[in-house]
Amino acid sequence: MPPHCDTLDGPVVTAAKKALEAGNVNLILPYVPKAGEAEVIRAFEKVMKIRTDESAREVADLYFFETVVRVHRMGEGAPYTGLKPAGLDEGPVIPVAERAIETGSPDELIATLSEMLREQVTHRFHHMLHLKERADLSVDDAREYVEAMLGLQVWSHSIYERLQGEAHAAHQHAVAV
Repeated sequence: MPPHCDTLDGPVVTAAKKALEAGNVNLILPYVPKAGEAEVIRAFEKVMKIRTDESAREVADLYFFETVVRVHRMGEGAPYTGLKPAGLDEGPVIPVAERAIETGSPDELIATLSEMLREQVTHRFHHMLHLKERADLSVDDAREYVEAMLGLQVWSHSIYERLQGEAHAAHQHAVAV
């Protein structure tokens, strides 16, 4: 997964900043699992008490961001490996997905993913066909073909499974705004 939820400019920290600025913990709670709400609320209350001191604000905010991202990652079943800096490469799809959300239209996202899938299927299929042409030359050539042929099938099935499944089940948090 490209960097996203654990970056300083990602959606979790962005929501945490909004919660701190508004003084409203409910703005961050949708990003954490229900089981982590109490910890996030406690951290929010501690941070809000000391944010008035300008010299403590940066440290307090960072503590809150780390807490929220750690609890968010826990809800995803993923390890917390620290906050990542802003501006990391998210890959080509996340910005397109964000634009789709902003515009209310999935068209660009559908076109982007469709083109990527078409390119990958075409490349993998033609590679397999090339190996098939040489498969009867030797056992090693046949083995290479079988690996590419089965690889195409397994890869295709994994795409199918991803299309049928949830993005990540842990994101079924209750929305508490």
